Amino acid sequence: MNPLQLMFIDPPQLSDETASEVLDFLYELSNAFEDHYGNQLRQYYASRASTPFDVMDEFNDELPL
Repeated sequence: MNPLQLMFIDPPQLSDETASEVLDFLYELSNAFEDHYGNQLRQYYASRASTPFDVMDEFNDELPL
């Protein structure tokens, strides 16, 4: 899976107060999202945690003898 990356190409200039208000809104939105979908999110992360993770899986190198 390749996560999408959010990029601000030409973000508007915001006053300090407006930047703070936007951040507060985003926190509230994130909290509301998590409150609504919390059970589904926990199930998803629990199912991924039960999948064995092999640190060496990404390396296809031959080990030196």
